[in-house]
Amino acid sequence: MDRKALVDELARLYDLTGRLRRECPWDRKQTQESIIAYTLEEIFELADTIRERETRGDAAVCGELGDLLFQVYFLACVAEEQGLYDLGDVAAGIQAKLIRRHPHIFGDANADTPEEVRKTWDAIKRDAEGREGIFHDVPEAFPSTLLAQKLQQRAAAVGFDWEHTPDILDKIKEETGEVEQELTTGGDRDRLAEEVGDLLFAVVNLARRSRVDPELALRGAALRFRERVEAAARAAGDEGLMFEKMGLDEQEVYYQRAKKEQKR
Repeated sequence: MDRKALVDELARLYDLTGRLRRECPWDRKQTQESIIAYTLEEIFELADTIRERETRGDAAVCGELGDLLFQVYFLACVAEEQGLYDLGDVAAGIQAKLIRRHPHIFGDANADTPEEVRKTWDAIKRDAEGREGIFHDVPEAFPSTLLAQKLQQRAAAVGFDWEHTPDILDKIKEETGEVEQELTTGGDRDRLAEEVGDLLFAVVNLARRSRVDPELALRGAALRFRERVEAAARAAGDEGLMFEKMGLDEQEVYYQRAKKEQKR
């Protein structure tokens, strides 16, 4: 699609969004506060589709991107209606921000590696944009794994980070031992929760240092687990057995079979 056709499509979506806002009873009723839950839902649907891109195809990813794009248009449409700002202001604002935060492209700064780019990015946020503190503007409403990852990244930006990624495995073993101790002694549940939290935080640190997104990695593991259990239950059913009424050892046999089949 050439530039003119692209601009025309974006303009048509802008017009369509405005018409829906004016004429659709459901759309008229929405506020930015009410619509944001749907925006988050679209983000997670996009994440799932990208993860399954090989089976669902690029057209599915394109469709989910469209759903998310509409969310941006709609939120800006509500603001324009209230005289706050419009989609053009949103576009202008992000352009200015991206130019400001990439002085190695649009200025005289040097940044030859992704790590140097991130350090420059964080320095600009603190200095040029007046954000105070090491952990400036990290939303506490983030999912837990994302919150942990962001806080670790901010600390790393000022040099407070592991020197060697494999060393984090020793920390994970240490935290695992502390969880085991709490379980063995039957201690306070709040203390156990703290130790489990420390263990999860260490695992997120390992993922971050290994350039693995912990949120997507955990979601992938959860979905694989669901698929394996469902496959195990189907296999048992095909043999006239009820997975729910089996003992754990029997269930494990079918689960491991499903796991091997999934990997194959």
